[in-house]
Amino acid sequence: MKVSGLSDAVSDAAHSPLIARFLDTMWLEQGLSENTRAAYHNDLITLSRWLAAQHHSTDLLVTTDTLLRAYLLYRSTMNFSPRSTARSMSTLRRFYGFCLREKLMTEDPTRLLDSPKIGRSLPGTLTENDVEKLLAAPNLHTDLGIRDRAMLEVLYATGLRVSELVNLQFLQVNLRQGVLRVTGKGNKERLVPMGEEAINWLQRYVQEARPALVAGKLSEALFVTQRQAAMTRQAFWHLLKRYAVLAEIKVALSPHTLRHAFATHLLNHGADLRAVQMLLGHSNISTTQIYTHVAKARLQALHAQHHPRG
Repeated sequence: MKVSGLSDAVSDAAHSPLIARFLDTMWLEQGLSENTRAAYHNDLITLSRWLAAQHHSTDLLVTTDTLLRAYLLYRSTMNFSPRSTARSMSTLRRFYGFCLREKLMTEDPTRLLDSPKIGRSLPGTLTENDVEKLLAAPNLHTDLGIRDRAMLEVLYATGLRVSELVNLQFLQVNLRQGVLRVTGKGNKERLVPMGEEAINWLQRYVQEARPALVAGKLSEALFVTQRQAAMTRQAFWHLLKRYAVLAEIKVALSPHTLRHAFATHLLNHGADLRAVQMLLGHSNISTTQIYTHVAKARLQALHAQHHPRG
């Protein structure tokens, strides 16, 4: 959301060296993904534009806790979601912590501020029947259809993030052992097993469809387009929405929905929460615990089926 009162060019240029320095430091120290880097940049630019519009200054280094309280009030009146504001506050805490460490400031203006309270929403998911319909949607008489079926099978079988899926390279795939070597958030590597179905479809894609798509050109990317380029997140999202229509799936669908379905269905069938955490690549199990809502339904069904007074 843009703040009126100052051109984007003036506002963004005023702090681009400092913001770039902060982002480069975070990338070196924490291995930020491109998406996280873009989110940090947007959060800092949004504050800079608000300062310019309201106080005729874009200087992030003279921001006070009073100004930040006013900024939070502005966000609430402009209908920013609590989740968005909480993420923005997390960015500002990191930024001003960096400024203190670099001796650019003497006090942290975020130290007395509380992040907005947000409830943890349950992730949207698909039924197992919906997943089966989605997997069957691609046209297997075409090379692109075989590629898309392989991508959907791998995504559902492994719970990868969509960025991890489209960035897979040949060297990260071991079909003989049935595992993927995935580089996730923070440049952390993990080994992710694939099921038999995913292995079979991936093998078919590699042997039948991919050679025709690359047309003799060299490419390190596992999943490629007709232009011999690597598949992008946006292109895969569009494919997924098209297949959702073909499969007549009514729930809102995104690549992340299959990741949710992967975790939910594993827990439904008795998987250990710690194992699901490792497969998803979550650094903290509290992130994985949001999926335990499915365990309640499963336990209720087991109780009703087996308890004498169920």
